[in-house]
Amino acid sequence: MKFKAFLTDNGISLLEKRFLPALDKMGRVCHLYFTRDHTIFLHNLLNADGIQSIAQFRKEALFDDYRISSQNDDRIAFTIDLSLLQRAIRSSVSIYAEMGSGDAVGNAPNRLQIKLVKKLPANSNQPLPFLTFESKGYKSAVIQDVPISKPLSRADVLELQSALDMAQDLPRTLVQVPDLNQLQNYVDRMKHVGDLLNVSISKYGDLHVQISTTLITLGAEFRKLLVLGEQVEAPAEDQDQDLSAQSRVQRAVQRGDAQTVQVSMKHFAKSLQCHLAKPDCAFYGIAQEGSCLTVIFQFFIPGSRQNDKSISLHCRLPVLDPGTS
Repeated sequence: MKFKAFLTDNGISLLEKRFLPALDKMGRVCHLYFTRDHTIFLHNLLNADGIQSIAQFRKEALFDDYRISSQNDDRIAFTIDLSLLQRAIRSSVSIYAEMGSGDAVGNAPNRLQIKLVKKLPANSNQPLPFLTFESKGYKSAVIQDVPISKPLSRADVLELQSALDMAQDLPRTLVQVPDLNQLQNYVDRMKHVGDLLNVSISKYGDLHVQISTTLITLGAEFRKLLVLGEQVEAPAEDQDQDLSAQSRVQRAVQRGDAQTVQVSMKHFAKSLQCHLAKPDCAFYGIAQEGSCLTVIFQFFIPGSRQNDKSISLHCRLPVLDPGTS
């Protein structure tokens, strides 16, 4: 089992400044999964507890000179502490910058290498696995080791891959929320009211979030959003300005044009922390049978409005109530 690659400047920037801060909010420990073509960070895919998050990068988005081999069809997975990983990258970047990028007489530039190794820690008779970062300069090298779990067995890798495949299923209707900050502001106010959040999504392009207690009901409605997948025109009677948001949702559900699910406010607020990865927009959808609430974050190629297919990030929030469809 071997893995070795060089982090590019773009890869360092993506991980250190954007994705690791966001993923750390999902949970301190996650699976890190390397395949021939992708690097994937996975939260809670092998258990039903908590929010699931999947951040996937094509190897070219992060690495140069990417080399992997294993008896598990060149797939390697293990668990890792994201705070330790983030600290190692940040420290390596600092050292990397201090060492400069080569000199005027053609000396080799510094490169940040990442590889899997086994080492014998002090006061131990058993070699342990590490993900090692090595900042190589012309005259010196600085090495930092991040402890990881024992790599997953073939059976566990297959289970992880199966869970990943299942998590790629898309809801039939997705609505785009172009302004995550606005949604974040609403949720920041609502999360002090209660623990359960009702989320409704219609084929008309409406997103409705509402929290209720015996004393208060607080909600926010986003209408006529961009729809991907199944969509229909809103009936004329729903354009009545005197019609409440709750009434519109109830009518849409009765027609089969909307779904409503209940999720943990804590999970919903946590999913919004993915804004730290600086997505350009987000899509919300409810899976078939109301099995989960899916949030897909979209990233554009810098300087364009074209989707960057080398990067993907999405979350799946467990549903607390089977919902209505």
